[in-house]
Amino acid sequence: MTRALLILLFLGSLPVLGQAQAFTPAEIVRWQQQARQVTIVRDKWGVPHVTGKTDADAVFGLLYAQCEDDFARVEDNYIVNIGRLAEVEGEAAIYQDLRARLFLDSTRAISIYQKSPAWMKQLLNAFADGTNFYLYSHPTVKPRLLRRFQPWMPLMFSEGSIGGNISVVPLERLKNFYGSQRKSTSWVRPDFERPDREPVGSNGFAIAPAKSASGHALLLINPHTSFYFRPEVQMTSEAGLNAYGAVTWGQFFVYQGFNQHCGWMHTSSFADSMDEYLETVEKKDDKYQYRYGGKLRPVQTAVISIAYKQADGSLGRRQFTTYRTHHGPVVGQQADNKWVTVRMMDTPLEALEQSYLRTKATDYASFREVMKLNGNASNNTVFADSKGTIAYWHGNFMPRRDPQFDWSMPVDGSNPKTDWQGLHKVEEIVQVKNPGSGWLQNCNATPFTVAGPSSPARSKYPAYMAPDAENYRGINAVRVLSRKTSFTLDTLIAAAKDPYLAGFEDLIPALAKDFQFVLDSADPPQGDVVEAMKLLRGWEKRYSKTSVAQTLAIYWGEKIQKLARTRVTPDMRLDNLSFTAFVIAKTTPTEKVAALQETLDELTRDFGTWRMPWGEVNRFQRLTGNIQETYDDTKPSLPVAFTSSAWGSLAAFGAKTAPNTKKRYGYVGNSFIAVVEFGPRIKARSVLAGGNSNQPASPHFTDQAGLYVEENFKDVLFYPEDVKKHAERTYSPGQ
Repeated sequence: MTRALLILLFLGSLPVLGQAQAFTPAEIVRWQQQARQVTIVRDKWGVPHVTGKTDADAVFGLLYAQCEDDFARVEDNYIVNIGRLAEVEGEAAIYQDLRARLFLDSTRAISIYQKSPAWMKQLLNAFADGTNFYLYSHPTVKPRLLRRFQPWMPLMFSEGSIGGNISVVPLERLKNFYGSQRKSTSWVRPDFERPDREPVGSNGFAIAPAKSASGHALLLINPHTSFYFRPEVQMTSEAGLNAYGAVTWGQFFVYQGFNQHCGWMHTSSFADSMDEYLETVEKKDDKYQYRYGGKLRPVQTAVISIAYKQADGSLGRRQFTTYRTHHGPVVGQQADNKWVTVRMMDTPLEALEQSYLRTKATDYASFREVMKLNGNASNNTVFADSKGTIAYWHGNFMPRRDPQFDWSMPVDGSNPKTDWQGLHKVEEIVQVKNPGSGWLQNCNATPFTVAGPSSPARSKYPAYMAPDAENYRGINAVRVLSRKTSFTLDTLIAAAKDPYLAGFEDLIPALAKDFQFVLDSADPPQGDVVEAMKLLRGWEKRYSKTSVAQTLAIYWGEKIQKLARTRVTPDMRLDNLSFTAFVIAKTTPTEKVAALQETLDELTRDFGTWRMPWGEVNRFQRLTGNIQETYDDTKPSLPVAFTSSAWGSLAAFGAKTAPNTKKRYGYVGNSFIAVVEFGPRIKARSVLAGGNSNQPASPHFTDQAGLYVEENFKDVLFYPEDVKKHAERTYSPGQ
């Protein structure tokens, strides 16, 4: 018996390591051997720079480091994505779990894992081993549910986007169909389009060498996510891996970032990569069949059992008989009794391969080669490389369809012509390479303005490829990038935080016009509301911590939009220019003026005066590190000038009041932001919302908050000599 094994057996007998007893001595020895091949250097900002001999070693170390910083979020992402949330959240989460399992379950994920190529299996094993070694090494950490991570799990969480594609399936529709009493619904707004939901998305800018002061390509990486959803990392190996950027908790690839050769920024896309089918279903001999091409086919059935936490802490179970056709799972029923199925990307291995392999791309050609996996269904990509190429792709996974149908609406599932006809090749999707404008931008809007006058022509592509509308961030981005002839990292940062709020370009003049109409009436408004209107008329529509007009505009805008939402049609998007026109047209002059008076009343009630500077109302605060953060007006917080992307703010800061607060606290928007210059030597700067650790006792819990609220950046430590110079701690996992 070896000395190492004797030590392990002794340690395993200690009661304090009860958690570690779930793992075998052979596993622990293997993990410790791999840990010795990994080095983690924490720099002065707490950013982990993980180095391994192989890529698998780097993945092992990355997951260990992630768990050190925020195990709760690592675990939570997998609880959600493998469809077991109800086991910890209770009955209310049953249909969220059902939705996850309708599209991919663990049995299939295990089968895909077993058939994966050897290199991917090594990474998947390293994911599980690094996470499990963390649990073994930290016996006082008590998981909510997952006491052992399995290598197949990342196949159920393969793209990196928040919510993934399945978030388009409304939970209400699922509940109506699979609940105890089946109900029909004509239309249900998807969860991500709830009227009360803060807009999310991202901004990506790329600058060509011709518009760069250094002659090198520049890239802005600016995801808008839930705060603390992604930490900042670097992972390197002797096998050529050297990726820096934002990684989603629990995933083993840099989702938005760069290596020494190129960088990639993903923005959420509305490119049509999935479809709803209306199935004509009949019941015969107590079995369901659906019509297809003049014939009947059997509806496939499967029983899904969902465990859920009951009030007494014990587990209950709900069983659902689920249905699917060759188009996909049944997710609801229309008012005409036709069943609704959803078809979407169903290639988790290719999605995971693409997510990882792009981090090792060396230039435009190799990056495009990886995109041929067609494994990215929810994102656009803004790209730049050290050879001076900048590029943009609108989506990636794009089914080929018959253009005679309106693919923005559900199509007839009985008609074989509505079936997908394979996928479009990468070179066929909407894209731009090295535009004459010298710059590219995407802010979750139409691709037909991404490069100003050098943008692609809408007429060259099928309508389903890019139904995205324009938004106010897109309008402002084009303005900002068009008016400069030369960019540096500093001026690119300035462009990314341009304070103009284009969303009020039409709203404030409409209010002023209607205010004048009411002012000329028999019962004109008087007093403070007249002064408030004067402030709004004189406002330059630029955000500022000291602006009272900004406070009035945002409070008023929210009220008038809320009123207009009660009048929208089901097919209307709520985050683009057409909705603003609707708000103006469908609210009366009296309603607009009344909303302004209500704004003054609310501010006076909450703060004692309506003359509140925006920075006094709009705050950054991080108190607990919990996934569901709490806020407190009596505790320290920082003023923030930038605001919701709904108003066209390029720097996004979605904030809301908590149950016990009057002030608003940020929870979504700018999270990880970086600018990169791709010269012979990488130059980059970045900032995180708060810090890299979720532990309140850590110096890295809020050490970047001061930079963040002032929209300043820190230098990225990319090269080993720079990392070493600013190292705070160097260690191997388990030490």
